[in-house]
Amino acid sequence: MEGDKKGLSYRIKWISNIIKHGLFLHGVRNNLAKVGLDFMPYYWVEEATSTIKPPEIRGEDKDFKISIFGEEEINYVKSTIIGIGEKDLLTNLKNGEICVGLKNKGTIAAYMFIKQKPFIFRKRQFNLKPSESYLHSMYTFEAYRGKSMAPYLRYHSYKLLEKEGVTSYFSVSEYFNKSTIKFKKKLNSKPVKLYLSLVLFKKWTMNFTLKSH
Repeated sequence: MEGDKKGLSYRIKWISNIIKHGLFLHGVRNNLAKVGLDFMPYYWVEEATSTIKPPEIRGEDKDFKISIFGEEEINYVKSTIIGIGEKDLLTNLKNGEICVGLKNKGTIAAYMFIKQKPFIFRKRQFNLKPSESYLHSMYTFEAYRGKSMAPYLRYHSYKLLEKEGVTSYFSVSEYFNKSTIKFKKKLNSKPVKLYLSLVLFKKWTMNFTLKSH
């Protein structure tokens, strides 16, 4: 009986967190995609459109270091995060992408990837100029969530790119993923376009532009 109560309490807390962070519709979209009805409204966002106050890591532990990740770190990520094995992160490195990450006393806390070449996202072509970049696949390990890892790492990634002459930073924000939208607002991000992508039964893909900001 006590175990049932704990299980019920966990499920209630889980549902509460989903609603609190605006992820209910995001979860519905993901479940529909599993049965072949993959509809994804998303923003094409420009980040750091004005001066940003440097984000700070929350908590007493400030021992975090930023570094460029290689195959060793990527292999650790792939072996640690459940469900990420299908993503070929090593191919990202081989294609010239940069993986920037945060470590806490040698343990990986968060990471993200940076593209600097034109690419295709859900069969839509995005062209990048030499001064532009695309930031994607941000991930924070569970033990470090709630400590403002994402904005901190993002901000310092801008600084690394500035040294290479890259001064514009773009990304994709799923319309229903309110957590992502919220953290990017801290970085003075602004939507450029609102797109809709439809993939039906993994066979047919359609793309629409819903709004230009």
